[in-house]
Amino acid sequence: MKKTVVVGMSGGVDSSVAALILKEQGYNVIGLYMSNWEETDECGHCTGEEDYADVRRVANKIGIPYYSVNLAKQYMDRVFTYFLEEYNAGRTPNPDVLCNREIKFKDFKDEAKRLGADYIATGHYCDILHDGDIHYLLKAKDQSKDQTYFLNQLSQEQLDGVLFPLGKMDKSEVRRIALENGLATAEKKDSTGICFIGERNFRNFLLNYIPAKPGKIMTYDGKVLGEHIGLMYYTIGQRRGLNIGGQKGDDGSRWFVIEKDLKNNILYVAHGSEDKLFSKGLLMNSVNWIPKIPDKKVFECTAKFRYRQPEQKCTVNILEDGIRVDFFERQRAITEGQFAVFYDGDKCIGGGVIEKAIF
Repeated sequence: MKKTVVVGMSGGVDSSVAALILKEQGYNVIGLYMSNWEETDECGHCTGEEDYADVRRVANKIGIPYYSVNLAKQYMDRVFTYFLEEYNAGRTPNPDVLCNREIKFKDFKDEAKRLGADYIATGHYCDILHDGDIHYLLKAKDQSKDQTYFLNQLSQEQLDGVLFPLGKMDKSEVRRIALENGLATAEKKDSTGICFIGERNFRNFLLNYIPAKPGKIMTYDGKVLGEHIGLMYYTIGQRRGLNIGGQKGDDGSRWFVIEKDLKNNILYVAHGSEDKLFSKGLLMNSVNWIPKIPDKKVFECTAKFRYRQPEQKCTVNILEDGIRVDFFERQRAITEGQFAVFYDGDKCIGGGVIEKAIF
């Protein structure tokens, strides 16, 4: 009897090809589209409707049934609310990580089981190894597209029964398969922006939910250079959009953000040497370890501190009250609220939220 796989179909080329591959491998494939955001964009377009239309075209083309599930309330309650709270606290969150843990591999998986799924599958670029009851999250063959960073919060229960059909494929091969099979999404551009919300004018978008609180832009020696439009709009190391060029005494180098003082609503900046941006380590309250807590309390591995970054060598210290990470080489612009994700060769061994940089 055929095993049933419910594929999370987003209306993009990756999930379309994932469904096609599984169908060709002999699975009973069902497409399931998640509707997680119901508001229109600045132009009045509902991208969700367009994406679901593409799901319908692809599903009909490859001959599989498809359904839609509305998870907008769950997304608002457990992902978007957190997103706003973090920005309000002056931090820089990564909602895509939380969306995977709270929606795609939780509520979506529950809905898939109601449809009779033996497995669920997505179009993520990563791989997985099921060794009995132990599940290892592995990097994708296409390192330029690897998405293990965004899956670092998944539990063993969530990884159980998961398939990643694109794990051993390059993006170019995925596009080729889509074109050769006449899929409607073959030349559709990759989605960017906030998970399920898409590309937006970010400042205008946030203003709909968080009132802006203008304040001073200053140097550490007390010089006022201008006014910021709200600390939530800036990140450590940011250079563009400060609007403070041409200051008297400027040596011609660009200004950059070095600190956000939430208590006093001050944005601190500097120019010239970037030494103030480089830290020697970081602290975390906790880590989601994959597949389990390491046997050693102190060990070396590699890590990413933002998605598009080469892995960096570090030493991890598992302490009584948290995690300390010491870098082999100092790192630029470690940002509170982002995720530090750890690797042992091809294995993603977990990750957690960065609480503080160590200088």
